[in-house]
Amino acid sequence: MEAIYKACLLRFRPILMTTMAALLGAMPLALGAGVGSELRRPLGITIVGGLILSQMLTLFTTPVVYIYMDRLQSWIQGARSHAAAPVPAHSD
Repeated sequence: MEAIYKACLLRFRPILMTTMAALLGAMPLALGAGVGSELRRPLGITIVGGLILSQMLTLFTTPVVYIYMDRLQSWIQGARSHAAAPVPAHSD
């Protein structure tokens, strides 16, 4: 859990900076006016919306996936150690 937390803190800034650079690069398409803007505006809006959605999915779902993978690994290791344990002899 601690490693996941540290990784989230370490990777947050680069992920956010990359997304913001792409987002700000698409803003002229989304907000532009002039000749042909009616053809470019839907593309800009789609890019901006997609970047926002992907940013939210990246920031919120990736740590959750890693936590569940860690839990699954712990569960599998627990099942293996339980299966490898000798069965006690039963005396009647």
